[in-house]
Amino acid sequence: METNTEAGSGVRAGPKEWWGLAILALPTLLLSLDMSVLYLALPHLSTELGATATQQLWITDIYGFLIAGFLVTMGGLGDLIGRRKLLLIGAACFAAASVVAAYSTSAEMLIASRALLGVAGATLMPSTMALLGTMFKDPRQMGTAIAVWMSCFMGGVALGPVVGGAMLQSFWWGSVFLLAVPVMVLLLAVGPALLPEYRDESGGRLDLVSVALSLATILPFIYGLKELAKNGWQPLYAVAIVVGVVFGVIFVRRQRSLETPLLDLRLFGHRTFRAALTLMLLGGVVGGSTFLISMFLQTVKGLSPLETGLWMLPQVFMTILSVMMAPAIARKVRPGFVIAGGLVIMSIGYLLLSQMNSATGMGFIVMGLVIGAVGVGPMGSLGSGLVLGSVPPEKMGGASAISETGGELGIALGVAALGSVGTAVYAGQIAGAIPAGVPAEVAATASESIAGGLNAAAQAGGALGAQVLEVARDSFTVGVNVATATSAVLALALAVLAAIALRHEPPSGEAEAAAAAAAAESQETPADEGDRSETGAGEPSATDTSDAVKAAG
Repeated sequence: METNTEAGSGVRAGPKEWWGLAILALPTLLLSLDMSVLYLALPHLSTELGATATQQLWITDIYGFLIAGFLVTMGGLGDLIGRRKLLLIGAACFAAASVVAAYSTSAEMLIASRALLGVAGATLMPSTMALLGTMFKDPRQMGTAIAVWMSCFMGGVALGPVVGGAMLQSFWWGSVFLLAVPVMVLLLAVGPALLPEYRDESGGRLDLVSVALSLATILPFIYGLKELAKNGWQPLYAVAIVVGVVFGVIFVRRQRSLETPLLDLRLFGHRTFRAALTLMLLGGVVGGSTFLISMFLQTVKGLSPLETGLWMLPQVFMTILSVMMAPAIARKVRPGFVIAGGLVIMSIGYLLLSQMNSATGMGFIVMGLVIGAVGVGPMGSLGSGLVLGSVPPEKMGGASAISETGGELGIALGVAALGSVGTAVYAGQIAGAIPAGVPAEVAATASESIAGGLNAAAQAGGALGAQVLEVARDSFTVGVNVATATSAVLALALAVLAAIALRHEPPSGEAEAAAAAAAAESQETPADEGDRSETGAGEPSATDTSDAVKAAG
């Protein structure tokens, strides 16, 4: 069986590494599935546990908040204590917290267990991605491994409502949490045998002040963005964002002063790392209008959450297909151009979606979603590969955490920004369209959001209520159209950025050839070396060797 050696050696991963990838892919699927599986179970558990509206929000949101908040901390911790060790600790905690969540007897108990799930999930995500860099040294194999990892992550988010709906038809609400238990038990059982250990031998101790500053930066910022997207402009959310920014500045200054920082800011000095991270962050912003499309399907087209999830499955399948195809295309074409091409196609999909209305057939909407999904794959798989390939092995945990945190921030920022665009357009459209005779308080409710419009229609009742409902749906449709058109423009702008910022990155096939050449040269026989020393010819200079390594990396 072939085994891994140092990067650029040309030795390929063997069956052990591929089995290890399968073990890493399963918890990744479960982690992302756990983000969305709860939505259908929420009405059931709220009734049984007597959860208030505020408690319901915390039950759904606390998991994502804490994953985002602890990613940077856990990425750095994995580099210090060992990525496999942290992964297995996280798996054990995730399984235990899942059982507690499934058998919670109060809303408070469920919120606490969901918080523990978020912290445990944050230990798993950067560890799984960083271990891929340890296991797969060959550029082509690493591209395939990252594509599989990304496919599982994206598939889990989309399958959550579908899996949740199927389980709730046969079992109680807590069953959705027990899905993770057998997967985590399997990881604990075979992980030590299949997964390599890796840690930064030169690393110091975990700086707890940096941990606190990291949480004080990310948690308020993510909270402010998400609540702004849900509820519109309120001073509290703006204050939360400002607080996060202020602590972020303090955090950065402290990292610059530490000998062993929690977040190594020197990583941002590498232009490939910087460019790929920026593209993934802004790519999350572009996809923010998907949230509005999901709301459109439910509030305007009248689909249930489960039906909405099923109609959006073709989009997920296309995303997975593009994720898997992107590394193969990038062997012949520069990755920056592959990403740019995908983004151009994505903009076409969003442009089609900007034309939909209440009479638009689902076939047209699905076509727009499928075309828009093409651009997600190259940006996800190639972007992650460029991030991992641009940092030294001992920093891959931290780099993975930065990449995933950037993705979380991008999604939150996109939902907030494009959600605000949609809300503003909705308010402007409905302001002059409320039918005469609607009470002022009902009109005010209708003007807040599409949810307010639906409530106002129910309050008005009868023919007047039907008119309010039609006006609200039409106004929301215009808001969605403007938001998706904005996504189309942003995707085009991002395509230009990708083509320019990553133009220096060669196709991965050229990197493989350079790695093979470097490996062949290093394995020359002593006799050959002796002959060369006598003639003084053919010996590579330090500059030549450095160039070969850079090309391989």
